[in-house]
Amino acid sequence: MSKEYNTVITNVLVIGAGGAGLRAAIEISESGLSVLVIGKRDKSDSHTSLAAGGINAALGNIDPQDSWQQHFADTYLEGYCIGQPEIIEIMSKESPDLVREIDNWGANFDRANNGSIDQRYFGAHTYRRTCYTADCTGKTILNTLLKKASDLNIPIKDTKYVTELLVENNSIFGAFSFDINSGERTLYLADAVILATGGHTRIWKKSSSRKDENTGDGIFLALKAGCEVVDMEMVQFHPTGMLFPNEIAGTLVTEAVRGEGGKLFNNLGERFMSKYDPERLELSTRDRVAFANYSEIINGRGTKNGGVFLDITHIKKEEIIKKLPSIYKQFIEYQMLDISKEMMEVAPTAHYSMGGVLVSPAEHSTNINGLFACGEVAGGLHGANRLGGNSLAEILVFGKKVGQAAAHFSKNIKSHNRSINAIKLANNNIDKLIKEGEEIGRKLEFEIQDLMWNYCGVVRDREKLTQGLSKLKSINERFRKIDVRVSKNNYSDLVVAHNIKCAIYSAEASLKSALIREESIGSHQRSDFPSENIKKKVNYICFLSKDSAMSIREEICLPLGKELDNIVNSTKKIKSFVGKLIE
Repeated sequence: MSKEYNTVITNVLVIGAGGAGLRAAIEISESGLSVLVIGKRDKSDSHTSLAAGGINAALGNIDPQDSWQQHFADTYLEGYCIGQPEIIEIMSKESPDLVREIDNWGANFDRANNGSIDQRYFGAHTYRRTCYTADCTGKTILNTLLKKASDLNIPIKDTKYVTELLVENNSIFGAFSFDINSGERTLYLADAVILATGGHTRIWKKSSSRKDENTGDGIFLALKAGCEVVDMEMVQFHPTGMLFPNEIAGTLVTEAVRGEGGKLFNNLGERFMSKYDPERLELSTRDRVAFANYSEIINGRGTKNGGVFLDITHIKKEEIIKKLPSIYKQFIEYQMLDISKEMMEVAPTAHYSMGGVLVSPAEHSTNINGLFACGEVAGGLHGANRLGGNSLAEILVFGKKVGQAAAHFSKNIKSHNRSINAIKLANNNIDKLIKEGEEIGRKLEFEIQDLMWNYCGVVRDREKLTQGLSKLKSINERFRKIDVRVSKNNYSDLVVAHNIKCAIYSAEASLKSALIREESIGSHQRSDFPSENIKKKVNYICFLSKDSAMSIREEICLPLGKELDNIVNSTKKIKSFVGKLIE
């Protein structure tokens, strides 16, 4: 007999308490509707808090030549022209207003000498457009949104693990969850639901994400509900993650270090980025810097710990502490290393899901009526490579737009079908996982992480990807025998089991998409197909067929409209000068 559950009713349910979810909830609340935000983590410690270096907006405060058009061109071109143009255009046009808004709400970005918001260089940006608060920009934005939500009395419920979205006749009517501490189950009934759950980069062994976050929850929920996901092979490996100690391997070393003048060296003392991008050097695109770091390491020019050196010792200590206080403290705490005196050792780390749920450009609606997605869980903005600083712009711009769209949907809905069978099935599916078995959850989880790192890492090939899919199939079969035991105050086995289920779906979509894309483009590098296919620009879209098998279809990228095409062609002629900062 299934366990009892509580029932909560709201106009709009937001799943995910990070920046995107909070910005959506604020918009809904201000429209006069009821909204509820639920998340797995403590609301003050969502993944948004780890976004360190800054947020992009073409304010032109430091470089007056900057414009939304140049921001668009940088994002589109450096994404290798497979991003969705309309999504990129919206972000580029609207991020200045959203940055000013969050600053007025209390983010208090660092100021230039004239009192305007300061802007720093980030890799592959033609001009300085990254606004920042030292190296804790995401944390500042998150705290500002939490305060605004509190002022509006928006309820935020932590420790809620959503296991299923509830759909009837292609329309969503709610979701089902359990509490990760008490096991208490809740049925949420809503007119509209917003997915703001983050990405799936924790399924790689070396990741900037933390334990039990970014395990692909939103991808799993969307696929099971009947949505499509796009560009799942496009996972960004940040060039600089920490190497040791083991428990924090992969922890991000923000791009702001390179933005403030950090230089990369191999074990021969060579500033090797001159071989990979002689003009932009360390401020090249993230995919190129990650590939360069990886290449130096595997070709025997790495450090004794399997990394490369990141050097900022030429910068005055007081400037480092002012601009990079968190990174300075991070290396002191974990390695007793003073980065003002000694070089850091870094290596690529899985950092950001550039693919995600397929959404409409303006509203970020899905093919399920009443279901929306925003933030890292949504695809379309970044293409094959994400520019640093665009993720925080994305959560504010599309958090607001999704909030508006969900509120409009809720206000105009005429009837809502609910399915008792769908609710019972969601409740029963939790029960089915709770059983004695011979497979330990954490072991399966670690095996998936090893699999993805070794077979779908920075550089891939057909043999590795095929082997990875075979190994994933074996893990999935063993998952059926997983041991899940719960007690009054311990539901950790159940959390891990659901993490694995989400990881398996996300991993299969990533592996199959990577296998079918036979070219090297952006973050997707194939040693057996080392060139980009410039004649054919496509997106690969995954979905579950009627027999629940993971299927893929190809979609040709739409050409730019005349106005955007003219913008790209004119901005191509602008010579990037960002490399001069660090020469």
